[in-house]
Amino acid sequence: MSVLTDKLAVTELLYRYAELIDAGDFDGVGELLGRGNFMGVAGSQRIAKLFAATTRRFPDHDNTPRTRHLVLNPIVDVDGGTASARSTFCVVQRTDSIALQPIVVGRYADSFARDEHGWHFTERTVDVEMIGDVSDHLLMDPTQFG
Repeated sequence: MSVLTDKLAVTELLYRYAELIDAGDFDGVGELLGRGNFMGVAGSQRIAKLFAATTRRFPDHDNTPRTRHLVLNPIVDVDGGTASARSTFCVVQRTDSIALQPIVVGRYADSFARDEHGWHFTERTVDVEMIGDVSDHLLMDPTQFG
């Protein structure tokens, strides 16, 4: 495979995460991240449970969180069968009680590996830099974590 093909495959994984979480498909998020770890949580079922326990979904809107996770400025470095990426994210949301607005902004730091099935996440770290009104997004208070 060429480095460009590898970079595109890794970048698609970044975008697939955004698509799955915006669809409220936390089992899919768990499967996508489950071969590695997400913020210290490992295993697809545990990762899916983490998202289900912390992220609000709206049953009257196809059980989605009513968000759009925008992954921006991905920088991907490939080194043979491993890769790393850093990117910026911005999450916007609109619900019946809040107007369309950015609710959280930060950076992702990701690691990947390639095997016979293709590229997969091995680690995702999230650095939240700015938090807006997440009252309709999270099922917990993020300020309890500093």
